[in-house]
Amino acid sequence: MTPLLIATTNPAKLAEYRLLLRGYALRVMSPRDFAIAAEAPEDSASFAENALLKARFYFARARVATLADDGGLEVDALGGAPGVRSHRWLGEDADDRRLADEIVRRMRGVAPPRRTARLRAAAALIREEAGGVRELLAEAALEGMIAERRHESIRPGFPYRAVLFLPERGCYLGELSEEAAARLSQRRALVDQLDTALRQIAAASAD
Repeated sequence: MTPLLIATTNPAKLAEYRLLLRGYALRVMSPRDFAIAAEAPEDSASFAENALLKARFYFARARVATLADDGGLEVDALGGAPGVRSHRWLGEDADDRRLADEIVRRMRGVAPPRRTARLRAAAALIREEAGGVRELLAEAALEGMIAERRHESIRPGFPYRAVLFLPERGCYLGELSEEAAARLSQRRALVDQLDTALRQIAAASAD
């Protein structure tokens, strides 16, 4: 099977990609599998730029097809915050519970019509092919509402699923099983957009 490096140190994100990529003849790998201890910079002003930074960083070290993403929560009533700094907006030491609780606190008193929000993500896929290196980008979002209170459980690595309510489903994103959440998530849409390239990468090992 063709190796595909998922450029993340987040175990929850890696597990989700393993679920999403089960239908591909790809050996999903992590930076640890390549003994890459350094972490990529994530200091750009957009999800797409950060995804490209990460993909290029790990591709240069592993030299195998690499998929990286960057994403976060955008809350309309907060001017799009926390946005591109979703996992760092309260400082490097803030844990998942604190991040989720702060969203609820800042949205206190905001009327339901103004509680719209989304989990947005961008992915960059880099692979080597005849003639050089090819880079692809995809962007997607999962729309919802900020709940008035946090769900009692928080899946490690996904704090904002505990505050994003899905009106059409009548539940928090965090209430869904890992598989159901993965099928519905913004990452599912990213993989769908990159489907042709991912299948080409998988087919390369059969050439």
